[in-house]
Amino acid sequence: MELRILGSGTSTGVPEIGCNCPVCTSDDPRDNRRRASALIHADDGSTILIDCGPDFREQMLQAKWFGKIDGVLISHIHYDHVGGLDDLRPFCRWGEVSVYAEEYTAEHLRTYMPYCFAEHKYPGVPKIALQEIKAGTPFFINHTEVLPLRVMHGKLPILGYRIGRRMAYITDMLTMPEESYAQLEGLDILVMNALRVEPHMSHQSIAEALRAAGRIGAKETYFIHMSHHAGLHAEIEAKLPPHVHFAYDGLML
Repeated sequence: MELRILGSGTSTGVPEIGCNCPVCTSDDPRDNRRRASALIHADDGSTILIDCGPDFREQMLQAKWFGKIDGVLISHIHYDHVGGLDDLRPFCRWGEVSVYAEEYTAEHLRTYMPYCFAEHKYPGVPKIALQEIKAGTPFFINHTEVLPLRVMHGKLPILGYRIGRRMAYITDMLTMPEESYAQLEGLDILVMNALRVEPHMSHQSIAEALRAAGRIGAKETYFIHMSHHAGLHAEIEAKLPPHVHFAYDGLML
């Protein structure tokens, strides 16, 4: 399995417009953090996109990859995770793109993009097939098993995903129920959010993410969804324990 981090940043992206802090003015490309998303090339040849935010078009141009997307996994309805769905249009030349989301998110996507789900669609709209899923109920994209996991984005229930046996991706989490921890045993790779140094009402801080990562015990953990308040990549990476890393845009695992 190959995992490409398309974006490692929070909802405003980094650099943040109008900010002149050391992170936003850094010349280290690892400090440029587009909105969080990842692309997976699974062992069975399937390609799976996790979230599709407003930077998706730019991310795919930078990745220089173009092919069939077999499924899009949506974590939740916030714009930084769904704002690029219209840019799936070029990928629809292979047919409908299946977008997997739980009921609440699917309902809001139908409201957010009604032209994609109208009975009579006008030419050129993205061909999106919404597939409703439930936390704790596994499903398959071709031959790759996907297990949606319940995590809490503050008070909002959202989804993380275990993909295959070895990898899991969790974003925008503050807390997680016990059953989700049990569903994350035996990972090689964990990708998980760590917003900043200071606590936040709906996202893990770096310290909270370290505690969660230690409990899950993946062989390697990569933090995503960082704001500019997380600090400079090189400085924070040097302070992290072994087997825990700051992800960056374009990272291949």
